[in-house]
Amino acid sequence: KECLHSVYKKFTTNKIQKKLRQERNNIFAGIDFTLVFLYLFLVGFGWLNIYAASRTTEDVEFLNFSTKYGKQLVFISLTFPLIVLILFFNSNFYEKFSSVFYIISILSLLGLFVFGKTINGATSWYNFGVIGLQPSEFVKAFSALAVAKLLSDRQYNFALVKNQIKAFIIIFLPAFLILLQPDAGSAFIYLAFFFVLNREGLTLNYILLGISTVLIFISTIYFGPETIITSLFILITFVVVFIIKKAGKLFLRFNWYKIVGVYLLMGIFVFGTNYFYKHVLPSHQKDRFDILLGLKTDNKGIGYNSYQSELTISSGGLNGKGFLNGDLTQGDFVPEQHTDYIFSTVGEEWGFIGASLVILAFMLMMYRIIYLAETHSNKFGRVYGYGLASILFFHVIVNIGMVIGLLPTVGIPLPFFSYGGSSLWGFTILLFIFLRLDAHKNYDW
Repeated sequence: KECLHSVYKKFTTNKIQKKLRQERNNIFAGIDFTLVFLYLFLVGFGWLNIYAASRTTEDVEFLNFSTKYGKQLVFISLTFPLIVLILFFNSNFYEKFSSVFYIISILSLLGLFVFGKTINGATSWYNFGVIGLQPSEFVKAFSALAVAKLLSDRQYNFALVKNQIKAFIIIFLPAFLILLQPDAGSAFIYLAFFFVLNREGLTLNYILLGISTVLIFISTIYFGPETIITSLFILITFVVVFIIKKAGKLFLRFNWYKIVGVYLLMGIFVFGTNYFYKHVLPSHQKDRFDILLGLKTDNKGIGYNSYQSELTISSGGLNGKGFLNGDLTQGDFVPEQHTDYIFSTVGEEWGFIGASLVILAFMLMMYRIIYLAETHSNKFGRVYGYGLASILFFHVIVNIGMVIGLLPTVGIPLPFFSYGGSSLWGFTILLFIFLRLDAHKNYDW
């Protein structure tokens, strides 16, 4: 009986090992096809809207590669060999070489200042004949890998301030280089990593500080520095008096210098913000803030894009006007509608229902990524998953907020949806690296 049990156990073990080897050799084994389906839906529906936004009355062929929609079809077809290449490597490969990928990505950003091509005032592109590549779209994936590698290190204690600084350097170094191009929209996306850091133990005070800074910045622009300083003085004084009543004279004896320090920092920041806004910020960006805050109306100038975009979306109503029946889209009233403003095409031709479906697809994708990330026993996969979800969240919120007039125009694409090879390939790399990590999360490599 023991002999038979031993033989059976050995047979079963060999069978399981054989199955695992077969799964490892199959690059599609273990892939989460829910995310793949959402990816294909967003890419496919995005292409239909690019076709609607970029076709002319003379364009009757889907396979006209001289057009925007024809070029996007080429970009989409090239994602399939890219996906196979990503899935070809096991998850350990991405963890092992994450630092190398990050260094290469930083060098690609530095190379722009020597070999880059300037488009629309930003030196953000490499020109390879008929193809232009924007490295900032790829750096996001490699930055997410680097952050995941750092935070998953067993020797890394995130509670130490010096280790937090290491994480900040990894995050803000590419953001700084992108800001110098200048491309403020792409640099802004790196704030998404604070959600990742918060999940891994960073105190919520950093996020609250960031939100407070943004609110004070906007309030200073809208109400003026004198009003904000006075309001903050009253608020802080009220808080101090309340604490003194609770803590007594002991608080006043040891913390008065902190109170004075807070007053000084607030004053410097508020008046510094006012000076920066009036004398340093480029006039076109200042105009966008003025229009957003209602301080200025310019529907024929700097605010033309946003105004036409809002008008286009609202004209779609509940059900939309139908595919290729959007008169504002077909009339090319919204500049750059096939890229950053692609969501306005959805609003006009597919209506509130179609726009809601797109938003729902993004929400499901982000939820699925976070759910799968939480199932990882390997911390590297979990951190990377949160990085992916956070980047998608920022892109979707900022792009759609910009298109419907809730946020100023910053020029970032809608993931998988907007026209452009660099954007599509960059997000494809981001997503499918996670799919590879998730597929191999139960393997011991």
